[in-house]
Amino acid sequence: MKRSNSLPLPCAIGLTLVLAISFSCTHTSKTVSGLSLDTLEIADQKMQSYVDEGRLPCISTMIIKDGKIAHRKTMGLANIEEGRAVTEDAIFRIYSMSKPVTAVALMMLYEEGKFRLDDPVAVYIPEFENTKVWVDGREVEQEHPFTVRNLLTHTAGFCYGWGVSHVDSLYQKAAPGGALSYTTLEEMIHILADIPLKNQPGSVWEYSVSIDVAGYLVEVLSGMPFDEFLRARLFDPLGMDDTGFEVPEKDFGRLAMIYTPDKETGKLTPVESMTNGVKQKVTLFSGGGGMVSTIGDYGKFGQMLLNGGELNGVRVLQESTVKLIMSDQMPSTTIYQEGIGYGLGGQVVLETGAYSWSGMASTHFVADPKNHMVVLALTQYIPFMGVPYAAEFQKLVEHAVVE
Repeated sequence: MKRSNSLPLPCAIGLTLVLAISFSCTHTSKTVSGLSLDTLEIADQKMQSYVDEGRLPCISTMIIKDGKIAHRKTMGLANIEEGRAVTEDAIFRIYSMSKPVTAVALMMLYEEGKFRLDDPVAVYIPEFENTKVWVDGREVEQEHPFTVRNLLTHTAGFCYGWGVSHVDSLYQKAAPGGALSYTTLEEMIHILADIPLKNQPGSVWEYSVSIDVAGYLVEVLSGMPFDEFLRARLFDPLGMDDTGFEVPEKDFGRLAMIYTPDKETGKLTPVESMTNGVKQKVTLFSGGGGMVSTIGDYGKFGQMLLNGGELNGVRVLQESTVKLIMSDQMPSTTIYQEGIGYGLGGQVVLETGAYSWSGMASTHFVADPKNHMVVLALTQYIPFMGVPYAAEFQKLVEHAVVE
């Protein structure tokens, strides 16, 4: 999901909490891996309050510092109706946190010399050779063919169909249920190729289906279905056993339900249609938003990035390639946000190099090279970050770092 500038500390934390943080950071306190235990306790208490007040069904958090799990906490119910507590191995729909995973997969093929970042995508997916751009009420030629780099930075000209423009309406007509309603990646590509781009390539950052196109490019370049490539080349080597596009029946009891507040009462109401699709056979391997994972699995992925492409003696990428992923790759003609760049599949804080992204059901992660830290905060709640728990957790963790 598109996110604001590095999840800033909301006003909702309140004066009392701010004073408590200040006290804990200016007085001698016990630490773990260079993190103040007092401040971490404040973070836990704040997260618990969201669950106790019935604003969120559950929260699972984890901090990996200097390569080791420094703090981990679960609270609340993965399924309120069943009274089932969230566990450390709970499975979450991570939606757009799939995007950094897809970027890593494609960059594996980059290292094999299968493509260059500034190659036109149409060289490898010829369906896009004649794709036009919608400008001033008519279709025109692309000024510059969109490239692989454009795909991975959301500057190729695609969109999601969430707006009110003519092109958005074409997306809505093609897939009334959204991008995840296509049956296969191949079907998606054939339909997208016939819809004009919303923007000239390289001119605008617009959140889009472009990372799904990148997933299809993995299939084309590798000769493997995208899900099989991920399993063989990334998930199995890193030990990400619970990450993929569907949940096997034996693990249904670990899948967390997505909730939304009732419009009249505000009571958390299950959204079964969003949750249970992964219990069935999946045919659309959406690299933009289709994956499930656990906090432990995604922590391994984040630590691999911090390690420069290696985890537990297994190397999946070269350090130089990870630096490309975690550095600003925006075209010089385009901006993302003030002080924030966009790498490959995720945003990058220019000052610190922190690489992060979130998912539609309010999941969030950041790989922070400055503090040698991976921070994860997961729940299952829509609308996206309607409860700003992840922003508050991230900021509190930053306060917990002892210089």
